Amino acid sequence: MPQWIDTAALDDIEDEDVMRFDHAGHIYAIYRVDDQVYASDGLCTHEQAPLSDGFVMGHVIECPKHNGRFDIRDGRALCAPVCEKLGTYPAKVEAGRILIEV
Repeated sequence: MPQWIDTAALDDIEDEDVMRFDHAGHIYAIYRVDDQVYASDGLCTHEQAPLSDGFVMGHVIECPKHNGRFDIRDGRALCAPVCEKLGTYPAKVEAGRILIEV
């Protein structure tokens, strides 16, 4: 059954940035863009590089290993070498805290 998990304070992540969040043996990436929050699997689908080391440009995360790109809103793979989409998770802010539904 899905549950909302507290990941961090909203102020812990800068606008157009990404942070890593580990929970129950899974790695997530938490993003903040224009004061909206998003969450996805934390490893690139191409070679499992941590996306928290990547670069955020608007709603796009660029993998630090081979520069593959994903849309953080829906996980779509946007360019080679990635071809498999990321899993994404509902995210919200409550009382200044970022919550994701897992």
